[in-house]
Amino acid sequence: MPSFKFPGNKKVKICVIGDMMLDHYINGSCDRISPEAPVQIVDVAGEEYSLGGAGNVLKNLQSFGCEGSIISISGNDDTSHIVKDELEKIAPDFYYQAKDDDRRTTIKTRVVVNRHQLIRLDREDKIYCNDAIADEIFNFFKTRVKELDVVILSDYCKGVLSTRLVKNIIKLCNDNNVITIVDSKDKDLSKYRGVTLVKPNKKEAALASGINIIDDATLEAACKKIADTTACETVIVTLSEAGIAIYQDGKLIKKPTRALDVFDVTGAGDTVIAALGFALANGLSIADACDFANSAAAVVVAKFGSAVATLEEINELNR
Repeated sequence: MPSFKFPGNKKVKICVIGDMMLDHYINGSCDRISPEAPVQIVDVAGEEYSLGGAGNVLKNLQSFGCEGSIISISGNDDTSHIVKDELEKIAPDFYYQAKDDDRRTTIKTRVVVNRHQLIRLDREDKIYCNDAIADEIFNFFKTRVKELDVVILSDYCKGVLSTRLVKNIIKLCNDNNVITIVDSKDKDLSKYRGVTLVKPNKKEAALASGINIIDDATLEAACKKIADTTACETVIVTLSEAGIAIYQDGKLIKKPTRALDVFDVTGAGDTVIAALGFALANGLSIADACDFANSAAAVVVAKFGSAVATLEEINELNR
């Protein structure tokens, strides 16, 4: 496969809108069992934070050299300040962090010993934002839409992408010829009608279509159902070790995976959606964009945690 080359003098602009969360890692060692209960005692050596969810999509865009930006919601709590600090470290082109007094900022705490995760603790609220906050976000987005090439809607079903907000965003993007890409864990994709591209994984495609995917025929049927529901141009389904499937113009095409070693699949879907957006913003065809996304995913699954891939790493893989 040839190396991927993108114009060095063109800085594409992509905005991620969706559920940003904070990944919190408590790292330590363990050599004894608690006398209080049959559980391991972890001697904490340190802790670290990184952006997850829509924030991880943003980090992947930044690693490609894209001028990425993000719009999301947080609670009005201490965790929201950590999110802001992490955002400012990676310096997005712009960001908007709406505050919702009725929710906690999503934080996922993992206790890790020798790269082995012992437990994960989630603190979050899964309520959709109210109309006032949806309109606040949309009014900000209106001031930026004309400078964008692609909008990625990263829906982890934590409450940012309400039906009201989604419909307004899609209409405005279509009116301004901005490509819209959806990555959603919602089994009802009807609110996304009118988007350019929908990218579920195999499990999400089965849930959204109501079709048990067991072979290429059922995969194609599921893609058709999703395409009919959303009126999108393209459905792309990630199939883990089986590669990636493209459904366009009523036809299904499959491409094999590029992964050689799989260490951790955390965040691979975020990498794929970021890679697709970056490639399409640079004018690549759907087929070539999927090759690029496949290669980017192959790089990150060989790393630990929510990792990112650089253009250099992707091209090295394809040499």
